[in-house]
Amino acid sequence: MDVKQAIEQRRAYRSLEPVTITEELVNDLAKHAQLAPSCFNNQPWRFIFIYEPTLMNRMHEVFSKGNEWAFAASMYIVVLSKKEFDCMTKDNREYFLFDTGMAVAFLLLRATELGLVAHPISGYSQRKTREILGIPDDLQVVTLINVGKHANTASPVLSADQIQSEKKRPERFSLERFVSPNRFSQELNQK
Repeated sequence: MDVKQAIEQRRAYRSLEPVTITEELVNDLAKHAQLAPSCFNNQPWRFIFIYEPTLMNRMHEVFSKGNEWAFAASMYIVVLSKKEFDCMTKDNREYFLFDTGMAVAFLLLRATELGLVAHPISGYSQRKTREILGIPDDLQVVTLINVGKHANTASPVLSADQIQSEKKRPERFSLERFVSPNRFSQELNQK
């Protein structure tokens, strides 16, 4: 599989079936995330790979209502970072979020290449995640990534809309909505 295929095949599926998680898999995903570019090679990303069954069950407490489908994941990856880990720009841009996002993208593409689903979500409690894993307050919990294998049948906990998005990739914006050649256009300022 080449990069183009991985990008086109990557999907945020919610219907998951179990997959065996090994130390080799964890290291493989981490090593590919590690290759992402970052400002002055600061590598501000930090990952907690959770696949021990008892801890996986405890992590069910962190998910928001509607994300019960994530209980079927075989691994959770908690993505952490903080501003001080990366370039500190004079105009206070939070560049660490950009660099961490690139590392996550590399991880997602590698997971896709390996035939896995790696689905990042925002629907979780940062407070409960910190509490369960002992994460200090100075680290930002950027996202949680649910890892498994795509199931052929829809999960029974999915809503009708979620089931529909399993069958067909949700529509993407037209290029004109987010690309402006040579100068700013008002379309770029639309939600």
